[in-house]
Amino acid sequence: MSYPVSYYCPHCGALVEIEREGYLADKSVTPYPLVGWEYAAPDEEFEEADGVHFVCGESDAPDLTWTGERSEADDVENPHGESPCGRDFYLSFVRYEDGEAVESVPESEYVDIGL
Repeated sequence: MSYPVSYYCPHCGALVEIEREGYLADKSVTPYPLVGWEYAAPDEEFEEADGVHFVCGESDAPDLTWTGERSEADDVENPHGESPCGRDFYLSFVRYEDGEAVESVPESEYVDIGL
């Protein structure tokens, strides 16, 4: 059985509602993909993926609605900017391997230091 679930863009706070199965457990919504997670677009079979890749304000998926509302959450990067902003963000589901929840590993960031 599917249910409407709401998320907000971590960049601008735009709210999106998507119909999804109740057995899926959310891990996080982030402005970047988690290392090792595979993402599907909202109009693909995302229940088989590790999460959903959204583009803020875009998608013709039949089970997805941009509500026109905006979250006032403290962790929105630019709460007073353009909304929807058109930037990527990612809903990650909890993944299990051998019966244990998999922890995400942050993306390594390399810096070149000029001498």
